[in-house]
Amino acid sequence: MTEPRSGAEEATGRNRSTLIRLVVSAFLMFGFGYALVPFYEKLCQVLDVNNLNKQDNALPLNTQVDRSRSVTVEFDANLHRLPWNFKPVTGSLVVHPGEIVTVEYEVSNNRENAVTGQAIPSYTPSAAMQYFQKLDCFCFKQQTLAAGETRRMPIAFLVSPSLPKDINTITLSYTFFEVPGANAANVQSEKAGG
Repeated sequence: MTEPRSGAEEATGRNRSTLIRLVVSAFLMFGFGYALVPFYEKLCQVLDVNNLNKQDNALPLNTQVDRSRSVTVEFDANLHRLPWNFKPVTGSLVVHPGEIVTVEYEVSNNRENAVTGQAIPSYTPSAAMQYFQKLDCFCFKQQTLAAGETRRMPIAFLVSPSLPKDINTITLSYTFFEVPGANAANVQSEKAGG
């Protein structure tokens, strides 16, 4: 006959048995998780969902573009006592709301010295202003042109898809103003650096 086990030996046996079960469970869970990876990849490939192995060089589509609607954006340029030539490269463009568009304005300094200007935008109709989102614009900072310099300056924008349906044309107009005193500061910094 076997000797009866003491309480401590019995507890040790139960602990050992529990430990073995836990270790085996951990290995099984790890193995199951590891086996799910190729299964998940195959499922995604079959369903064509989240397929990271797809060899598609096409750019991702902007799904927020409202292709059912078109808006004409007209571009205008004005100068306020500034010796520059300033004009949009494109007079107007038809865009879809939500579509990111880049256009350029061309500016030339007719003076024989550097001139600094700042562009201020305006919109017609004025209600369109809140739906016209500029992502990059030369109007964000002052522009200094050297004597005789000509430059093309881009503006990247989108018209919000929430633009009211009754607005079909937006005019974006820029007026360039000379920045008083900026030219003297630029000349001083050029002399100090030169």
